[in-house]
Amino acid sequence: MLKNSYAFSGFSVKDLQKAKEFYSDTLGLEVKENKMGLLELHLEGNHPIIIYPKPNHLSATFTVLNFKVDDIEKTVDELIKKGVKFEIYGGDIKTDEKGISRSDKGPNIAWFRDPDGNVISVLADK
Repeated sequence: MLKNSYAFSGFSVKDLQKAKEFYSDTLGLEVKENKMGLLELHLEGNHPIIIYPKPNHLSATFTVLNFKVDDIEKTVDELIKKGVKFEIYGGDIKTDEKGISRSDKGPNIAWFRDPDGNVISVLADK
C-alpha cells in the first residue's frame, strides 16, 4: 500500500534557530525554511529531512541521522575544528580518544549531538 509513496524523515528540536545555524554553519548542509516555518535539510540524492520545533523536546537516545563519509578521520578532525564534540563510549561500544568506534564487524563510526542533544553519526567503510 505505501510501497510507492513519497517518504521522508524528521525529528524535533527545542530551538529551530540554533538548529538552523548548527546544520548550515557547523555541518555545512543546505538548510531551507519551508512554507510551514519548519526546517528542511537538503542532501544530495535524498528526500529532505524535516526538523520541527517541539517546546517539550526530549533528546533522542538513539541516532536520528547518519552521514556516510569517505574518510572518517578527516571528517572527525574537520568537525572537531568547528567545535563539534564527539561522544566517548566505554561499555559494549568502545571509542578511541577522538570518539571513533572501530570494528571488524561493520563500519567505523563516530557519534555527536546537535545543540538539542539529538544523536548524529558519521560513518565510513574501512
